[in-house]
Amino acid sequence: MIRQRHKITSIIYLCGDLVATAGAFFAAWYLRFETGIFAVAGRPEYERYLALLPVILVLWPVVYYFHGLYQVQRGRSRSDEAINLIVAIILASLLLSFAVVWMRPVAKEGVPYAIFGYSRGFLALLAGLNAVFGIAARNSIRLVLRRFRLSGHNLQRILIVGAGTLGREVARKLIRNREFGFQVVGFLDDDPGKADHSFEGVAVLGTLDAVDALLQEQRIDQVFIALPLEAHRKTLRVLRVVGRECVEVRIVPDVLQYATLQAKVEDLDGTPVINLSQVPLQGWGTLVKRGLDLAVATAMMAVALPFFPLVALLIWIEDRGPIFYHQERMGLDGRPFQILKLRSMRVGAESSTGPVWAIKDDPRRTRVGAFLRRWSLDELPQLWNVFRGHMSIVGPRPERPAFVHEFKEKLPLYMLRHKVKSGITGWAQVHGWRGNTSIKKRLQYDLYYIENWSLKLDLKILWMTLLHGLRHNAY
Repeated sequence: MIRQRHKITSIIYLCGDLVATAGAFFAAWYLRFETGIFAVAGRPEYERYLALLPVILVLWPVVYYFHGLYQVQRGRSRSDEAINLIVAIILASLLLSFAVVWMRPVAKEGVPYAIFGYSRGFLALLAGLNAVFGIAARNSIRLVLRRFRLSGHNLQRILIVGAGTLGREVARKLIRNREFGFQVVGFLDDDPGKADHSFEGVAVLGTLDAVDALLQEQRIDQVFIALPLEAHRKTLRVLRVVGRECVEVRIVPDVLQYATLQAKVEDLDGTPVINLSQVPLQGWGTLVKRGLDLAVATAMMAVALPFFPLVALLIWIEDRGPIFYHQERMGLDGRPFQILKLRSMRVGAESSTGPVWAIKDDPRRTRVGAFLRRWSLDELPQLWNVFRGHMSIVGPRPERPAFVHEFKEKLPLYMLRHKVKSGITGWAQVHGWRGNTSIKKRLQYDLYYIENWSLKLDLKILWMTLLHGLRHNAY
């Protein structure tokens, strides 16, 4: 039923997009050729432009689909949807521009193909108006659907068996997404301490023995069984009772205590398997991210290269030591690699202390090193690590193996940072969690980045790095 509701919602959005696109097409024609606002050297034949409309009405939804605009995502904000829509329109417009080169409208007598071409101004107006109409249409659909659901129409009445952490999480998500048309009627739980209590604003209606009676009294449409793993016998008992009624039954597996990134059901030759470490950075995403890494690294190298000889000379003059500093760090899948930095400490700074955290106003720094660290310039040689594929421009900062072994004992989820390549900058760093700061906070931000990776998030982090992520107190 949930999937069916998502399909219906997607079809509604598809219809809205088609109407908005067609409206943008006719509005673009009118503004470009009928109003006199733009200079036109002769009015083109309307029929030849009209021949483009079927192509547009097929191409646009296809691009939208592959751009994820017909995937019903919980919590997607209007601004995120608007940005995704604009990017999709730009891509569709580029594809259309290539397509019209190969389109040959039926020639009329005395009018050769060579003298006909579609107006670039028309195509630009089409893209701009499509963005405006499309955003307006989707916001209107959002508003109508929300009001329709909130008015109590076509609601599915939900009973949740289990008022523990898992059941409350299910209730929280169903309540947060009221536009899907779900109404949580109540909980059932055998714990006496939960009797007559409410969670997430939903009351505990009784024990599991009351499930049969409540199905009839409350006109339940769906039952979510959200019991812990140790309540296996209770789950089977509830399934036997509910199986006799015409209601939909959904079992929520108790994987919250193990779920670490994203859970995804996979098929193993007909056997469902739950993958608890699914990350969004897969397939084409890895190719896109690698392309961004190479593009940004090349641009940064081109900017930094003219200044490098001067920086290298200053480092060498101060204490006649090496220019670069190699250090072992742990990267993707826990594999070690040698990170490259401009040397900012005295030679042999850790010979007596071993691996230790740098501190504020660290006395082991050189004067040049203090300046480099204050502006993060000592990290620039890591662009070579990016070229070699050891690192990415954006990702969790890599740590030394000695620290990793310490942290993973204290924080069980720490090793999940290594599900993606390490980065020169990251979501934690642009929020101030860098250097000798809370490891727990950094882990929270790193896991958020891994769970929510997108090209847009990478670009946002790069922008935040340029704004306020380069300069920091030297360590």
